Amino acid sequence: MSATGLPVFDETVQLTNIWLNELMEAMGWTDRHRAYLGLRVTLQQLRDHLPVDEAAHLGAQLPMLVRGFYYEGWHPAHKPLKARDQDAFLIALHNGFRQLPTDEPIDPAAVAGAVFGLVGRRIAAGEARQVREALPRGIRALWPEPAAAAHG
Repeated sequence: MSATGLPVFDETVQLTNIWLNELMEAMGWTDRHRAYLGLRVTLQQLRDHLPVDEAAHLGAQLPMLVRGFYYEGWHPAHKPLKARDQDAFLIALHNGFRQLPTDEPIDPAAVAGAVFGLVGRRIAAGEARQVREALPRGIRALWPEPAAAAHG
């Protein structure tokens, strides 16, 4: 029996949970809300630092539920952002993590690396390579070296 009544919704919830679990494992976290926020904030910053066409191609590779928060609040005009250096990227991540109801620090560079690694493993290898290459050099440096992708 379907938990939501629609198998397509059940599948995207399951895939999203797999992504969150992988991020939690990579970061040593037990808080799913922290993992969700880390994934959402990082993907949205990644999106805003990509050319619009590349951001759309990446969005098409994401599970439906992840795609929803990836596109949440997106205004493609004036993208990619003009401030495209690593420091500005990490500050934006840090500011996004302020939504957590805890004072426990989060290392934005570690979260970015974990999310980029997750994306690189979960989307088509060719798309992951294109996304990585479309990033400014400083932000690209946060992306782990490509490995064999496992779609899902």
